[in-house]
Order: sequence, then structure tokens, then C-alpha cells
Amino acid sequence: MIDTRTVVLVEGASDKSAIETLAGRRGLDLGAEGISLVAMGGATNIGAFVGRLGPAGRRLRLAGLCDAREEGDYRRAIERAGLGSAPSRADLETLGFFVCVADLEDELIRALGTDAVERVVDAEGDLGSFRTLQMQPAWRGRDPHDQLRRFMGAGSGRKIRYSGLLVEALDLDRVPRPLDLLLDHLVSSPAG
Repeated sequence: MIDTRTVVLVEGASDKSAIETLAGRRGLDLGAEGISLVAMGGATNIGAFVGRLGPAGRRLRLAGLCDAREEGDYRRAIERAGLGSAPSRADLETLGFFVCVADLEDELIRALGTDAVERVVDAEGDLGSFRTLQMQPAWRGRDPHDQLRRFMGAGSGRKIRYSGLLVEALDLDRVPRPLDLLLDHLVSSPAG
């Protein structure tokens, strides 16, 4: 991170993969722009990372992406670190932190639609596994959107593998709002 001026804090590797894929599709070279993505190994680590990289640490410009259930953790960590007051989601966005409605997988499935996601799953050779999940008593008859979210989160490494694939399948005019705003924030705000 020698040339890093901006760090994007994300919960895990699947979020990082999605952002890298979207940046590539938009022709943005994050490294060349001095932007590093850091998968924190869980949203509860936000305080430590903001403390180490923000105003009291390396004084880097920070941005981030989180799930709705972690919004409060992000808000408290950002305020404690002195990045600014964030009593609302709009305030978080002004500070460069964006919230997925449920989680990133939910956002991507909604943006693509379940039929398109199933085509991606089929292309990866996993449609049989997905159909098996759909037939399990706990998931039988449930909304395909919910079934796909469960499927993405159930297999070892599946979230990481599919996050980039789903972003690749997106029409660029249908990018989920939090991802779209994050990339716009990174390219429109000064990195120094």
C-alpha cells in the first residue's frame, strides 16, 4: 500500500471481488488511482481499520461498503474516528460509505433478476446443486430470490466466486445503487 491514498473498507473477499470487477468493467485501474480495497474479515473489524488507516493512523482517505445490518457499526466507528457525523444513511454516503439494502448478494440478484442469475449459475455448472437446495424442505416453495441468496452463501467460496460473475453479467446501467455510488465517489472525489 505504498502508493495508496484511498482505502475502501469492505466486509469480505466477495465485496472486494465485486468492486474490482465493476471497476475493471468501467475502465478504472484502482491501483493506478491510488485506491486499495481491504477485505476486513468481517464488518465488526471496522473500528480497528478506521483507527489504523484514518485520521488517527495513516491519515488515508477512507470509503466503504457494508450490509444494512452493519450500518450502525460503521456509523459509530466513523464518528469515533473523527471522520464526521453520520446520523443518517445520506450522511454516511457523503462521507463515502455506502449501504447495501440487505447485503451485496441481495443487491446483485435484484439488479440481474433471478432468471439471469440462474443462467450464471447454470454456466458455472452449479444449476444441479441449486435445484437440490430448492427441493430441501426448508427452501421448497420459497421465493427464488431468497433461494439464490442462500445458495450463494452456502457453498465454500461460492460468494467470492459468484460476486464477480454476477457483476460481469450486469448491464452497466443496472448496477446496484451502493456499488454505483461507491465507484462514482472514488472517481469524482480527490484522492489526495
